[in-house]
Amino acid sequence: MSCTVEKLEKSMAKLTIECPAEDFLAAYQKAYQKNKGKINIAGFRKGKAPLAMIEKMYGPEMFYEDAANELIQTAYEKAYDEVDIEIVSRPTIDVTQIKKGEPFIFTATVAVKPEVTLGEYKGVEVTAADVSVSDEEVDAEVNKALEQNAKKVDVTDRAVEKDDETVIDFEGFVNGVAFDGGKGTDYPLTIGSGAFIPGFEDQIIGKNIGEEFDVNVTFPEDYHSKELAGQPAVFKCTVKSIKKKVVEEASDEFASEVSEFETLAEYKADIKKRLEENKKAQAEQAKEDEAVSKASANSTIEIPQPMIESQKEQMAQDFAYRLKAQGMNMEQYFQFTGFDKAKFYETMEPQAISRIRTRLTLEEVAKAENLEVTEEDMNKEYEEMAKQYNMEVDKVKEIFGDRDKELKADLLCRKAAKLIAENAKEAKAEKKTAKTKKKAADKTEE
Repeated sequence: MSCTVEKLEKSMAKLTIECPAEDFLAAYQKAYQKNKGKINIAGFRKGKAPLAMIEKMYGPEMFYEDAANELIQTAYEKAYDEVDIEIVSRPTIDVTQIKKGEPFIFTATVAVKPEVTLGEYKGVEVTAADVSVSDEEVDAEVNKALEQNAKKVDVTDRAVEKDDETVIDFEGFVNGVAFDGGKGTDYPLTIGSGAFIPGFEDQIIGKNIGEEFDVNVTFPEDYHSKELAGQPAVFKCTVKSIKKKVVEEASDEFASEVSEFETLAEYKADIKKRLEENKKAQAEQAKEDEAVSKASANSTIEIPQPMIESQKEQMAQDFAYRLKAQGMNMEQYFQFTGFDKAKFYETMEPQAISRIRTRLTLEEVAKAENLEVTEEDMNKEYEEMAKQYNMEVDKVKEIFGDRDKELKADLLCRKAAKLIAENAKEAKAEKKTAKTKKKAADKTEE
C-alpha cells in the first residue's frame, strides 16, 4: 500500500491511497464468500455457484462495493497511522479506480489540525472579583441553617394556612366520573409548593382537620394527559393533619446544636471563613476562564468545518449520555423543546468553535512555553481520580492506562491555562458604594 498527501486550502488534506491488485483480489474473494449464499443460478444449489459462473452472468462489479468497503477500512486505518499530519475529522471517501486485477485506488479528504498564530496571551486584562463577604451574606447562611433545622409542630387549633405541611385524602372526577391517577390517600402536601395543578392548593387554605370539601380546578391545556388537558375537574378532599414549621431564633444554643462551636459569634466567623474560601476559589476559576477566553480570542486560527462537525458530534454524544442518566433520550428532548437534529446541531456550533479555539490555543501556548507533564503530575492526577471514584490508585491506573496520552494532553492544557491566568492583569471592578448607588439612582430618575 502507498499513500500520498496533498495539502489543500483551509486546513484540509487529500490522501491518495493505492492498494496492490492482490489486496483487492483478497477483498474481492471475501466479498464473494460473504454473498454467494444469497445467489441463485439455475443448475446449481443455492450458494454453490462458482465465482466464474456468477461473474459471467452478473459481472464482477456485483462484488465491488463490499470489496471496496472491506479494503478501505483497513487501508485508511493504516494510512492514518503512517501519514505525517494530524487528522481531526472523519474522512470523505472517493473511489478513483476499482477493477479486478488492477490496483485499487481511493482518496480520503480530511481536516487536519490547523496552524495557530498566538496573539497576546500574557498580560491579558481580566476583571478582579470582589471576594469580600458581607454580614448580610453570613446572616443568610445562618437563616438557611435555621430553616433546615426548623421543627415541625402539629396544629389542631386552627385551619390550614399557606406553607403548612398537610396530609390529605382526595379523589378527582371529570363529568362525575373518577379518572385514573386522580386518587390519593394520606398524601403529604405543602401548601404553596405548586405540586398540584394551579388553584388546587389555594382552596385548601382555611379548611380544618376532618373537614370534607370540594376543590374545583381546570387542568392546563398542555397537561401531560391528553384526556384531562383543558378539562374542568372536581376533587373531593379531606384534611387529615396539619403541621407548621417553627423556625427558632439564632442563638448560642442553636450554634452549638448545628456546629462544633459553642457561640453564635464563633459559628458566624466560621461561616464567613468558608464563604471567603469559596469566593476565592470561584474568583480564581473565573479569572482563569476569562484570561483563557481572551487569549483564545487573540489567536488567529482557521478552523476547518469538518473539525467543527466532529466536535458537534462529540458534544451531542455527551449530551445524550447526560440525558440518559436522567431517564430521557434525544427523541423525547426534541419533543419537549421543538428542536430537530439539524436545529440542535446549529445551536451547538458557536460552543463547538469556542472549545476548539480554546484547546488549540492552550496547546500552542504549552508548546511556546516548553511546558511539560511530569510523572509526578500524572501520579497526582491518578490519586485525585482515585479519591473521586473511591478506588485504589493502581486500579485507576489500570482502567485509564490506555488513555495516558489523552490525560497528558489535558494536563498540559491545564498548565497552559494556569500560566495565562497567573500572567493576567487584574482590572479592579467598580465597587458600588452607597454614594455611587445614589448617583446611579438619581441618573435613572432623570
